[in-house]
Amino acid sequence: MADATADSGMDAVQRRLMFEDECILVDENDEVVGHDTKYNCHLMEKIESENLLHRAFSVFLFNSKYELLLQQRSATKVTFPLVWTNTCCSHPLYRESELLEENAIGVRNAAQRKLLDELGIPAKDVPVDQFIPLGRMLYKAPSDGKWGEHELDYLLFIVRDVSVHPNPDEVADIKYVNREQLKELLRKADDGEEGLKLSPWFRLVVDNFLLKWWDHVEKGTIKEAADMKTIHKLT
Repeated sequence: MADATADSGMDAVQRRLMFEDECILVDENDEVVGHDTKYNCHLMEKIESENLLHRAFSVFLFNSKYELLLQQRSATKVTFPLVWTNTCCSHPLYRESELLEENAIGVRNAAQRKLLDELGIPAKDVPVDQFIPLGRMLYKAPSDGKWGEHELDYLLFIVRDVSVHPNPDEVADIKYVNREQLKELLRKADDGEEGLKLSPWFRLVVDNFLLKWWDHVEKGTIKEAADMKTIHKLT
């Protein structure tokens, strides 16, 4: 285990999650090869030296007006604090219920758990069978020199009207956006306005998939867009 004393300045909640949560290590074909702490999985030194790759998910939740719920990560997050991103981004843990492979049920179980943890969205509002896995992407992104991401990310879409009560330990702000509002957010981020930053994984999804998939959301044909056989290697 990494030296727990080395990061004594870390927020207590984030510190506990970093050392207690065990991520699922996979190879580039998404085969499980082991597990390690969230701490080790996000150290760029270990990512580079041991090629640690872990399974992750990104939830894109739309309301009945087809607006996408975004969150701004809290200031205390170890990786990418205060950046804007999709509804919820996290990891299935190395536990039986979240290792289940068939129809990505383990990842969907994890998504339901984290929507409650981060955004206070009750499980009844986001039934596991309503998450639609659309694809998988593999990417690497440094956060600040010490920390970063190297993830095989499941992209989950869901259309539900939900009750939201953000957890301030995880989330600084939330907003629903339509397409035009999202494009304005992208413009501000590109121009460096208001110090606005987007997470690298969210930007990859926006640039490669999101607007095309948004069409399917509005048409009610989102399942037709799913491709869970391909692992898109993006940078």
